[in-house]
Amino acid sequence: MTKSITKIAVKKINIADLFTFEVSNYLRDDEEMALYLSAMLEDGTPAEIAGALGDIAKARGMAKLAEDTGLSRESLYKGLSGERVPSADTLLRVIRGLGLKLTVQTTAHA
Repeated sequence: MTKSITKIAVKKINIADLFTFEVSNYLRDDEEMALYLSAMLEDGTPAEIAGALGDIAKARGMAKLAEDTGLSRESLYKGLSGERVPSADTLLRVIRGLGLKLTVQTTAHA
């Protein structure tokens, strides 16, 4: 009986590549988008809020948002990546461009 040995090439795999989760794939309607952004506004950091706006923009279409805001797609992707905090001007243009409105209310004091 002859035994044969087969060499197998082994490639290192980055575990993060296997489990990439894209929030924008799960934001199906305006209500879900509003709830998502509201939760981020309640508990998120400024960068996380920008990232949430980026997720919503991807779900709706970044090219359309670029057209509606007058900002380039590249600057939108960078500014809404969640890795930086865009200017207040950019945030407000994005919020308006997405057809969203922010409201302010007082919190109950304990």
